[in-house]
Amino acid sequence: MTNSTSHPAGLSGADSRTGARMARMTQHTVRPVSPAARGRSSGWSLIVPVKALARAKTRLGEYAGEQRAELALAFALDTVTAALNCPAVGRVLVVCDDPLAGPLLARLGAVLVTDEPGGGLNPALAHGAARARVLAPDAPLAALSADLPALRPDELARVLASVPAPGRAFLADSPGIGTTLLACSPGHPLEPAFGGASRARHTAGGALELALLDVPSVRRDVDTAADLAEALRLGVGRCTAAVAAVLGSELPAVGGAV
Repeated sequence: MTNSTSHPAGLSGADSRTGARMARMTQHTVRPVSPAARGRSSGWSLIVPVKALARAKTRLGEYAGEQRAELALAFALDTVTAALNCPAVGRVLVVCDDPLAGPLLARLGAVLVTDEPGGGLNPALAHGAARARVLAPDAPLAALSADLPALRPDELARVLASVPAPGRAFLADSPGIGTTLLACSPGHPLEPAFGGASRARHTAGGALELALLDVPSVRRDVDTAADLAEALRLGVGRCTAAVAAVLGSELPAVGGAV
């Protein structure tokens, strides 16, 4: 972690005040997951891709301003914390080359996978999947969005328990257009097709859509201020709550129109 006066290298173009706020936020909100949770050797391998903070969540810039990168980092920290606390999860691999986000996520107990191959989200997920297969060849595998700040470990466990064996399955996002989780059983390729209308692509690729209605925290990814308002209504993690408190009235009213 950077100290409270440094300017995180992952925030190209951000001013020193933003860097200082991010460092203070993470100092007070990042808590390593319990040793019992980190030490699970069985269970699912989860891959969480985290984009460089300087390029993350640009659609939130209109509402969050200088806090946009802070929100992106907070989302990832809360997502990974919840995933590590899920009893069905054996390990979380974070694919990330950001010099601030990567070490902080590793501090939580995640396995940091660097040296992204380039080419965007899906090659990064394939890179993480290959590493996961080395670490746990017989474990089932899932890719999980990094922007699920309201994620609940018990809801994630229900989703993973619903994945049939053998084969591939996915969970659509709240709007029903994208995907927040793609899973496969041991010995099957992940074949990620995230981005945009990925629900249709994953269906066309032979993955089974999981018809679960009681897992809103696993479906509610955040790309806009309206999405964030909905996540806040569900209840977000410690890091996102800290940044949202700074934003205050700059966010739309919970449940209201943007």
